[in-house]
Amino acid sequence: MAQKPVPTKSDSVYKKIDEFSQDKKFFKFIHKIMFRRKETATISKKKRQKAITSLQVSFEKYNCKIIRNITIETLDPFGFSAENDKQAPKYKMERFGNWLHLKTKNWTIRNLLLFKKNEELDSLLVKESERIIRSQRYISSVIIKPIPIANCTDSIDVSVRVLDTWSGIPTGAFSSAKANLDVTERNFFGLGHELELNYIKSFNNSTTNNFGYDSKYTVPNFRNTFIRTSVSSTNDLNNNTYKSIKIDRPFYSTLTHWAGGMNYDYRVFVQLMTDSNAIVAPQNFKIKTYSFWGAHAFNVFGNQSEFGRTTHLVFATGYSNSAYLEKPSITYDPIHYNNSSKSVLATIGISSQKFYQDKYLFRFGIIEDIPYGKVFSVTGGVENKNNLNRAYFGGRFSYGDYFDFGYLQGNIEVGSFFNGKNTEQSIYKFEANYFTNLFPVGSWKFRQFIKPVLVLGTNRLNTTQDRLNLIDVNGIPGFNSAPLIGTKKFLTTFQTQSYNQKNWYGFNFSPFMNFTLGFLDQGNHNFFNNKMYTQIGVGVLINNNYLVFNSFQFSFSYYPSLPIDGSNIIKTNAFQNSNIEYRDFQIGQPYVVPYQ
Repeated sequence: MAQKPVPTKSDSVYKKIDEFSQDKKFFKFIHKIMFRRKETATISKKKRQKAITSLQVSFEKYNCKIIRNITIETLDPFGFSAENDKQAPKYKMERFGNWLHLKTKNWTIRNLLLFKKNEELDSLLVKESERIIRSQRYISSVIIKPIPIANCTDSIDVSVRVLDTWSGIPTGAFSSAKANLDVTERNFFGLGHELELNYIKSFNNSTTNNFGYDSKYTVPNFRNTFIRTSVSSTNDLNNNTYKSIKIDRPFYSTLTHWAGGMNYDYRVFVQLMTDSNAIVAPQNFKIKTYSFWGAHAFNVFGNQSEFGRTTHLVFATGYSNSAYLEKPSITYDPIHYNNSSKSVLATIGISSQKFYQDKYLFRFGIIEDIPYGKVFSVTGGVENKNNLNRAYFGGRFSYGDYFDFGYLQGNIEVGSFFNGKNTEQSIYKFEANYFTNLFPVGSWKFRQFIKPVLVLGTNRLNTTQDRLNLIDVNGIPGFNSAPLIGTKKFLTTFQTQSYNQKNWYGFNFSPFMNFTLGFLDQGNHNFFNNKMYTQIGVGVLINNNYLVFNSFQFSFSYYPSLPIDGSNIIKTNAFQNSNIEYRDFQIGQPYVVPYQ
């Protein structure tokens, strides 16, 4: 007979919260959307298992056994398999590629494990360790297996078998005006460190510098602490300079209880600005910014179940100081929008996050971990700028899950500054992310992705810098809309992605179609009456599971109308298939809801 888990003090607290919420409609509603009853979790779990086959080895029956040994084996990228230990390279090109490749060090993988030798085995820690290893860009796949010990019932061995990817990515471009060489190494000397170098050479005299560079070095995990350190330096052809150092420890797992970090930025750049007489002139900026933050996650619903261990009450606080050492003249910034500021923010909320495994999303045929869960948080604080203290209050609610009809995630964020009784720079942001289940057609598989975003700004400051646009990253891919600004915008992206199961020398060709539409208000109240801007794209992904980057891509985008470039414009490689991404359900560094 299975032993029933002993109720903890936290379990009794949850029971009291449950009973309390049933008698009050508001608390019953909050309880319903934030917490899952045991019977509801069982139904959801059965429904999810029906749709998705488990892709991980189960360790549950080995819980509480002592881990005697941990064996780690890393494999070269070509010809090997993490799942099949009998598979080996067959061709000379595979063996030559493996000879050039420097395998991941065993202790690099060991630093990613959440379990250790001579400790009791915890199946949830094993599952999380496998997910963390798989999330590394230099890893293609990983299998963690239990190895029973003959004539021993209280101990177990654990095998970790990892398949590398080819981690070096040299790229470049050449034209009559300039040339650039870009080198990215995701697994520097097998240490898991990341190195990015970009060198640009100009062949004309229209730029301030004849050459520019962009460099970044990242140590993602220091001695199993998961402290991440990143140093970067940039100097472009216009002599704009950017330097930064960032040291942080995020909530890298839902089982993590402490997070925090610090960041220092130094920027020197020139930006064109327009005064009240429509005169455009370059303005010099020199800005130093540093910030600190820390967070703690508390278990409030016991530790006897996966739900209890992955659901936390989180408290976070942070401080930021931005100093303008050089800024635009008052003619170009009469309201002192660009000025030194200090802020203190604190966030409190409840976060619950788990993962399910799926294939054929952004990495062809490779297991990907999709987060599902919920977040409810509120943020408050104060900002000091222009000798004025303004209070800030904001909140976030996010929910995502896998349903019979596919994966759906919704996110709502609101925030506003308060100047006395008046609200300033208020923002309301609504976004969703949906993709269907895989539906097969012959040897092909298809998914449909949809991502709508609505951003509403009210009582924004009287400057063009405090406005929305439709430019590229936060708008329509490849779109140039510098003169087009507003306080509200609506975007929706549709993408149909195909996955061809047949391969040619290890390469898979997967065509895709993309359509994005966007509205931006121009001073009126009904921005859906304004002109709709669109982008229509077609392309093909050329996937190879051996490579650290997801795919090669060739795409063409058609723009019926662009504010600057004109009508019927065609651009190449203006968008990527991974532009549609999902958010996690963690609470980290407190922040002001970004207006973008």
